[in-house]
Amino acid sequence: MTHKIALLSDVHGNQTALAAVLADAKKNNVDECWFLGDLIMPGSGCEKLFEMLDENNTTLYIRGNWDDCLLEVLDPETNVDLNDPSDVYVGILSKYIYDNINHDYIKRIKEFKLHSQKKVANLLISISHNLPTKNYGAALMMNAKQENFNELFSSEDVDIAVYGHIHSQLLRYSEKSQLIINPGTIGQPFSTHNKFLQDRRAQYAILEIDEIGFVNLEFRHVAYDTEKELTFAKNNNLPYYELYQELLETGITHTHDLEVLSKFNQQNNYIEVLKGFLEKLK
Repeated sequence: MTHKIALLSDVHGNQTALAAVLADAKKNNVDECWFLGDLIMPGSGCEKLFEMLDENNTTLYIRGNWDDCLLEVLDPETNVDLNDPSDVYVGILSKYIYDNINHDYIKRIKEFKLHSQKKVANLLISISHNLPTKNYGAALMMNAKQENFNELFSSEDVDIAVYGHIHSQLLRYSEKSQLIINPGTIGQPFSTHNKFLQDRRAQYAILEIDEIGFVNLEFRHVAYDTEKELTFAKNNNLPYYELYQELLETGITHTHDLEVLSKFNQQNNYIEVLKGFLEKLK
């Protein structure tokens, strides 16, 4: 008998896309879900994200770099650079999460694992957001060197490595023919190939294993109501709403676009707002 695992990653606060993916996984008779990190921000989804995942037998939660960004902003010992437009952007979005979520869920994010291993039938699977010891950076992009991907495997005992972070679906192998899977992103599809970038559907993957071993891997693309997601974000006063709209419609992100972010920060007095918020956390 086969066991089906939904590999879910990089929701980035997109509540509507997550709901569509979980509905699709249920139709495909998935037995359990593994979440690979980056649950929150820059979208407006908060508590409902946790509730939906919990309701759909999510048995593993990995901590992504955006999840860490929230924790870092909320840590009084962290120095947020108010002169860095990107820091202000992440800080304001973190304030939004803090103001709109039961803080018990923030405690749960702290408990998310950086890396985990699971045994399914006779296969040992490594699960991380990026590298097992580092959930940020560009080491595992589509065009990365083979030796980078080999770092996903701590030993020859690991048969499959699953990771997220790069927002693109991927299937390849290590030098020792171990399987490497990236299920893509639920909330923010990305590709350097323009035709693929235009596909704004949510992405995930279904890994199927039986008592003998690996049976099948299915990459899924799921359509969802983008306008519904944007209406939800606007009605809930999401900061940088216009940038979120552009992201969902085009795939273009401005996370490190200092010029654009500076403009938004000045127009909305975000530097002073964040400064006051950080002082209250101390």
